[in-house]
Amino acid sequence: MKRRYVGLALGGLLAVGSILSLPSCGHDQKLVGIEVRPATATYLTPQSGVVAFSAIGTYIHPPATKDITAQVSWATDVPGLLELNVGGVVGAVGPNGVDCGIADISATDTEGTGGASNIVIGYATATVQDPTNPLCPGGSSTNGELVVTPAGTGVGTVASQPGGISCPGTACGAQFPAGDLVTLTAAPGANSSFGSWTGCTPLSNPNQCSVTIPGGGIATVTATFNSP
Repeated sequence: MKRRYVGLALGGLLAVGSILSLPSCGHDQKLVGIEVRPATATYLTPQSGVVAFSAIGTYIHPPATKDITAQVSWATDVPGLLELNVGGVVGAVGPNGVDCGIADISATDTEGTGGASNIVIGYATATVQDPTNPLCPGGSSTNGELVVTPAGTGVGTVASQPGGISCPGTACGAQFPAGDLVTLTAAPGANSSFGSWTGCTPLSNPNQCSVTIPGGGIATVTATFNSP
């Protein structure tokens, strides 16, 4: 009888030891999914601002959800369209200022302990529009853009009729219907005089010129101001 009890006791200790020797689930936590937020982003022009993307990881063993924005590797399949991690901010994405189109943004990380050779990827889609280019997303041949650039050693302002241009200020560029004739008027500032126009047709008033808006394109005009 004593031997039987001793045998049972030893068997119990071995069973407990086996359980304790099993790897902890916490040590085998695995990344099984990445969600990139927002899933889509639209930049209205190639000069639009920055969108801050984040990566949310889903884990098992044990189940958990974590923000892993700073942990993942960010990439895009059209590197000529987008700038990643703008200004050193992880997950900040902006257009390159020139091109338009559609690109995927990916966030990649390893699966984790027990599967470090495997990777998990999440995706988002970014669209860069250009309303002045009919070949771009959001583009239309029924609109065009007028951009005015002040130049010279003097100072002054330029305004348009119909309204839209008020430069310098917040509106040195504006959209107008294709084919419209826009009149620009230059007003020299203190101790300055108006010099000349480039890119438009001068009118009888030398401080004025006109420009026809191109369909789906950009008209650029330079107004030169002189100082004494």
